[in-house]
Amino acid sequence: MFRARSLLPWIRSTLKATQKLQAETSKFVGLRLGFIGRTYPTLKGQDFRGMATGGEASKEEPPKKGNRLVSSKSPYLLQHAYNPVDWYPWCEEAFEKARSENKLIFLSVGYSTCHWCHVMEHESFESPETAAIMNKHFVNIKVDREERPDIDKVYMQFLLMSKGSGGWPMSVWLTPDLAPLVADTYFPPKSRYGMPSFGTVLESIAEKWRTDKEVLVQAGSTLVSALQKNQNASAVAEAAFEPGSAEAKLSEAINVHKQRFDQTHGGFGSEPKFPEVPRLNFLFHGYLVTKDVDVLDMVLQTLDHIGRGGINDHIFGGFARYATTKDWHNVHFEKMLYDQGQLMAAFANAYKLTRSEIFLGYADKIYQYLLKDLRHPLGGFYAGEDADSLPTHEDTVKVEGAFYAWTWDEIQAEFKKQATRFGNISPERAFEIYSYHYGLKPSGNVPAFSDPHGHLTGKNILIVRGSDEETCSNFNLEAEQLDKLLDTANDILHVLRDQRPRPHLDTKIICAWNGLVLSGLSKLANCGTAKREQYMQTAKELLDFLRKDMYDSERKQLIRACYGVGVGDASLEKNESQIDGFLDDYAFLIKGLLDYYKASLDLSALRWAKELQETQDKLFWDDRNGAYFFSQQNAPNVIVRLKEDHDGAEPCGNSVSARNLTLLSHYYDEDAYLERAGKLLNFFADVSPFGHALPEMLSALLLHENGLDLVAVVGPDSPDTERFVEICRKFYIPGMIILHVDPLHPDEACNQRVQNKFKMVNGKTTVYICHDRVCRMPVTDPAQLEENLMANFFTERV
Repeated sequence: MFRARSLLPWIRSTLKATQKLQAETSKFVGLRLGFIGRTYPTLKGQDFRGMATGGEASKEEPPKKGNRLVSSKSPYLLQHAYNPVDWYPWCEEAFEKARSENKLIFLSVGYSTCHWCHVMEHESFESPETAAIMNKHFVNIKVDREERPDIDKVYMQFLLMSKGSGGWPMSVWLTPDLAPLVADTYFPPKSRYGMPSFGTVLESIAEKWRTDKEVLVQAGSTLVSALQKNQNASAVAEAAFEPGSAEAKLSEAINVHKQRFDQTHGGFGSEPKFPEVPRLNFLFHGYLVTKDVDVLDMVLQTLDHIGRGGINDHIFGGFARYATTKDWHNVHFEKMLYDQGQLMAAFANAYKLTRSEIFLGYADKIYQYLLKDLRHPLGGFYAGEDADSLPTHEDTVKVEGAFYAWTWDEIQAEFKKQATRFGNISPERAFEIYSYHYGLKPSGNVPAFSDPHGHLTGKNILIVRGSDEETCSNFNLEAEQLDKLLDTANDILHVLRDQRPRPHLDTKIICAWNGLVLSGLSKLANCGTAKREQYMQTAKELLDFLRKDMYDSERKQLIRACYGVGVGDASLEKNESQIDGFLDDYAFLIKGLLDYYKASLDLSALRWAKELQETQDKLFWDDRNGAYFFSQQNAPNVIVRLKEDHDGAEPCGNSVSARNLTLLSHYYDEDAYLERAGKLLNFFADVSPFGHALPEMLSALLLHENGLDLVAVVGPDSPDTERFVEICRKFYIPGMIILHVDPLHPDEACNQRVQNKFKMVNGKTTVYICHDRVCRMPVTDPAQLEENLMANFFTERV
């Protein structure tokens, strides 16, 4: 996940000093998910219907006393504000207490929509007995990983290196100097299935600190020195990219992806399955370079299976975080903003390559979901919704999937109540068609092996295992009839579902994730549909929100997060102690601004992107070795600056930055950006297999080595000029930049070379298409322009 060239031997030797502790915390079994893997214990027969409501107090026993988290703005920290644990936020007061009392720190990291974080809270952090042990022996700190990803990434790296897998909740024991000694994820309240109880682990570590303190302090000091030494690692000179390297890396990456591709269900590998949009973006690009239709089919099949799978909320829209089964059926129900923004863009790109209305429909349903359920009234978007919710308003405890799953009887009964909505089709017939199309069963359609807690017993998760065509054929329907019936039925169930208790909403507004949404909105707007203006208005309001509320214009720095209250409430809160933006906040927002500029030709967006890039270079660039650190220099109480080298659920900031720099170099005709991109790429050149670990960066390498496609539209600001621009926008061209050359306003151009070079032909709006500064003949006929682009950037394969 991060640069670790010489770190592993250091960690292995250092961990010998704490191996007894480490062994004590590793005696449990479970599924491995997450970055490399997320630790989910297999708790057969365990019922969490007594699980906490995500930190909300039960109705029978209201909380009596808050801890130090009560003044936090983070929804995750507030969920723990009434635990009996004496929690501290990440702050100097906590570190000073640990130093003065010579205690270890227990660091617990999670996020507010995390199911297993809720489980451990209820089982352990709400227990007075467990809290007493924690308060006696440790200084206890809670961190929201989405609010402070710099801290999460440092200690997650230690967990991954020491155990080979990681996830949340993350549990780490630190020395008073913040050196990690022991790390793991979830612990049960009682020993079971080979897993030690949390209380046993706490007592064991406390005893080890009491009896072998000097050894542990030395081990921690050695480890920190190793981490700090590793952060200064230089690029491997012999691995540097040479001309032609991109082609070789592309071939290698495509072969790896073909080997891992699931021919039956789409996606890569087995369960659990994440959308992995950076991987799909790379394969789109790889197809255009190679014209290998098998590469395109991998992407389209994956998006098709995701769209038809249970991971898609067929009732209304939006996608769950990941599927727990390889056929995308059963899922982990939390909906994260970063997935919505990236998938909206991916489906829009699939539409551009195929003109399939199905892909466009999935993208638009994400848009509808964002607008209704995740949007702050001022234009920003919330972080996500929980996997857990109350089954009914009378219940006091939450279970996973309660909001999304359905029984056979409740759907059938609601169709009968709403019989008039189906017109001349009887509710019985409508239910027969609906249940067939979405794979519903009287006893539920969720396999027991994927539901260890029994929360979904007797329930159905909607999934389309066939197709619209199969359903139409089976029931002798026309496509329009089926569409109307499904739309009506889903609207009925959407209204009914909105009467259920909603999952917890994380009202944190994260800059980086909103940058991903800005990209998604811009790409969707570029599809040339009737809703373009609506998409663009939402994108503009988001951009305005980010500039006003998540940007310190005096310092020219981004703010990591601000906080809403809830859907429909215009209130906005900020931390008393401001958390500045990290690398991802800059990289993702710059990408969003570049995509927004292409959708709008709004030069102010392009100028802000350039301004933010200058700040990013100043705050995060490694002048000695190249590439970007994730956090700023001299960040307080962050023991090491890391450079991320893995594209996972989100692309890493370095991958996105390599692309941003390459595009900016052509927009502004400045070679310095291109040179910086080259240094960045060479820093990661030894990662292997490069295109599998860093698919988004390989896409940037292809642009850097092969050049971009410049579209210069020469003409006044007029409907004719806009028509030419709209034609270009409708095609998926990953390396395309569009520059409007206005003869009437030459001083406003960002690229004077292009402004001076290209002229109108015979007084008509004229388009020049150039690749790596080699230009084709100018075009003055829109039909000819579209024909040229269709020949190079469109496929009829679906």
